[in-house]
Amino acid sequence: MKRSIFTGLAMTGMMAVLLSGCAGSAHIEKDDTANFSSYRSFSWLTTKKDRKNDLVQKKISDAVSERLVKAGWKQDDRHPDIYLNYDIAVDRSIRNNSEPVYSSPGFRYLYNPFSRRIVTVYYPPQFLGYERNAESVREGTVTITMIDAKTDKVVWQGWSTGVVNSPNLTSKEIQWAVKNIFKKSDLAKN
Repeated sequence: MKRSIFTGLAMTGMMAVLLSGCAGSAHIEKDDTANFSSYRSFSWLTTKKDRKNDLVQKKISDAVSERLVKAGWKQDDRHPDIYLNYDIAVDRSIRNNSEPVYSSPGFRYLYNPFSRRIVTVYYPPQFLGYERNAESVREGTVTITMIDAKTDKVVWQGWSTGVVNSPNLTSKEIQWAVKNIFKKSDLAKN
């Protein structure tokens, strides 16, 4: 019984460590001299490379546009305050994992000469160290860039990196990345 409880606790702990390692990160950089309160309209920049994967472009533009519209921005393709652009990179990477290793618990039977009886002694598991291993993973990075339409300077950039399952990002992964980026930003908090 004790062994099954210990094994269950150890597995729960390992899963928590693994899941926290899978969580991605988001970062924001912005121009401190830019007046973000004056920006209320946006438009998307399109290039020839976007025509290769129109579906991904639509997913990203819909996700970002939804966040900005909820924050009070509007899409204006004629005279926007901000031009939006995005970039996606999916690269192979090595993730180093380390898991704790414990000895097996056990019992030992000893003869006690004073009481003239055999006594059972329990030896609990002991921490032995860490087992380290490396695994190959795909990391996807979504970068969203805001460019001032009047000065043509980058005023805001946000990016999110996380482990992805395929060479292309899925709708769910794109939504997750955009949500993480705007969670860190004060432009479109939702």
